[in-house]
Amino acid sequence: MRLDRRHHWCRFSFRGSELVERVVIVGGSHAAVSVADDLRKHGFEGSVTLISEEAVLPYQRPPLSKAYMSGEMSLERLKLRPEHWYDEQNVQAHLSSRVIAVDRQAREVVTEEGARIGYDALVLATGAHARTLPGDFGGALSNVHTMRDLGDADALMAKMVPGRRLVVIGGGYIGLEAAAEAAKKGMQVTVVEAAPRILQRVACRETADAFRALHESHGVTILENTQIARIADDGTGTAAAVELEDGTSLPCDLVVVGIGIVPNAELAEAAGLEVAVGISVDAHGRTSDPAIYACGDCTVFPFHHTPTRLESVQNAHDQAGIVAANIMGQDTEYDPHPWFWSDQYDMKLQIAGFNRGYDRVVARPGKREGSISHFYFMGETFLAVDCLNDAATYAMSRKILAEGKPLTPDMVADEAFDLRGFAR
Repeated sequence: MRLDRRHHWCRFSFRGSELVERVVIVGGSHAAVSVADDLRKHGFEGSVTLISEEAVLPYQRPPLSKAYMSGEMSLERLKLRPEHWYDEQNVQAHLSSRVIAVDRQAREVVTEEGARIGYDALVLATGAHARTLPGDFGGALSNVHTMRDLGDADALMAKMVPGRRLVVIGGGYIGLEAAAEAAKKGMQVTVVEAAPRILQRVACRETADAFRALHESHGVTILENTQIARIADDGTGTAAAVELEDGTSLPCDLVVVGIGIVPNAELAEAAGLEVAVGISVDAHGRTSDPAIYACGDCTVFPFHHTPTRLESVQNAHDQAGIVAANIMGQDTEYDPHPWFWSDQYDMKLQIAGFNRGYDRVVARPGKREGSISHFYFMGETFLAVDCLNDAATYAMSRKILAEGKPLTPDMVADEAFDLRGFAR
């Protein structure tokens, strides 16, 4: 699909002393669409070309393992922008097209079909892909799936049938969300986590305990500190069982692998850009080539003086806004205020902040029955909060974090403390 320009645009941007007339965005991610949208909002009237490998217009990814798989959200609602938006905003969308090289000297991208598209500013918003198990572990068997894109979600929805047995490898948010949807559909679900507990990398023990209890109340079996030996083939290229290192065999009809993501940095690396577990960018979203920017899940950027990858809609949207502003010559630095969420059964988890480096967690009950929030501190410094069915505390905490107010552990521990008043 290609949506061509219909108008002549005459107002461009200056980045330093260079005239920017042509912006090319590689990727069909949330970040990619946000860059295009923000450029137009800033008044950029040069050409904007978006190149995506996927056959459908860019769509939201977080709901794939939540509302989309449950049937609550249609594909049309999933799309980040309707088709007419690309015409109205004069964004040329090249779908089913893969960029295989960046010619930095000529300032052109090269597609698999051999087309060369010139740019004055290039944005890599290439996202990430799901980490897979090696083939000798059984990762290539026909009923072993990951959960990252629309094709993954559609394939899983077709196979999630009541009574079938699902083994989920990985107890992070993606794995647990897939487990929840499968359990709701009447499947027999087992989650296998290699770490000592689920959510080990991303959440405190208290939050993990709440989600473990939630899943077990819906009949899900959770095996922690458990290593996979291999996925056994039934002889026809189909997984028959997940075999554990202790000799246990878990019969299965379906396997979902949720063991993290890998940034799509191959294009940048091949072009000679600096790459370090993602495409390295500075606070302005610039790569080691000043004409090339990057944003979203594919990037590593300085956050609180530490190279950081944020896998979130917030980062994709906000970092894209910084990139667009800097293409327009605004010299803006990225200072993110992270937020995340997960929906599982009737539990809505909302996370504000980034819990890296915490050494203390303080629990605070919410006003609604069964709601609770877990506040993360490093010493006396408030870092982040996990709000479980506690939207009011989440909203107040985001405001407190954004404004840098000195919330302390003692304040949180005191249930009589007026958190709402403090947030104001």
